[in-house]
Amino acid sequence: MAPPRPDSRSWSRTFDDLGGGWRQRQLWGHLGWQDIKQRYRRSVLGPIWITISMAVTAVALGILYAGLFGVDLAVMLPHVLVGFIVWGFISGAILEGADVFIANEGLIKHLPSPLSVHVYRLVWRQTLLFAHNMIVYVVMLLVFPQDLDATLLLVLPAFLLLMLNGAWVALLAGVITTRFRDLVPITQSIVQLMFFLTPIVWIYEDLLNSPNAAIAERARLAEFNPFLHFVEFIRRPLLGQEQELRHWIVVLAITVVGWALTMVVVRRYRSRVSYWV
Repeated sequence: MAPPRPDSRSWSRTFDDLGGGWRQRQLWGHLGWQDIKQRYRRSVLGPIWITISMAVTAVALGILYAGLFGVDLAVMLPHVLVGFIVWGFISGAILEGADVFIANEGLIKHLPSPLSVHVYRLVWRQTLLFAHNMIVYVVMLLVFPQDLDATLLLVLPAFLLLMLNGAWVALLAGVITTRFRDLVPITQSIVQLMFFLTPIVWIYEDLLNSPNAAIAERARLAEFNPFLHFVEFIRRPLLGQEQELRHWIVVLAITVVGWALTMVVVRRYRSRVSYWV
């Protein structure tokens, strides 16, 4: 009698997928780097164009909104630049995560590897883009020096948390949108909307401390925006600002709940992704 087949919906198969994907670091690490090189393979500056395009957009918006809100450029421009760098990682994880399995249809069908390989590849690619964009941050420090202190060290654990959240978001969104393709453009619209609802080109504290009580009261609603906490808990140490515990609490809570929900969904539908693509 043949041995019983392992249940594809078991927890062990789910964790094996994540562990197996992690052990193939050489594969997804190489693929992630090749993704960036391929995008700019015929250009002279190569991946530096990533940094240039982001810097030009951030500087233009920083100057525009500094004038609109009457904020000193030395305050607004670093705020916008760092916000753009962090938002680039967040939006990339969501938008590319929604398409992560659909875009890798050929590999999923013909390469016997864990599904998590494609998610790790995506997060690694976004990490490389983040590292490229940090060049703008270094240049910004030379032009607008910040009063940095020991809190700058918190950037590393903060970014690790950001990567963990990028992984579960990409994994969860990838499974769901592979089944329901109409959710991809909906996701794109939501991310675009959240850009304006998140304090990237506007300063949350300025509205919160506005002499107009109505504006200050409405500004408090931004606390319900989870992206606010993900942006602020990295941006504040990068700008030498005092860290606030509530941002870390919200991010940690979302990390735990997000991974728990993702594991349930992956356990149930992981085996169907190869048929859905």
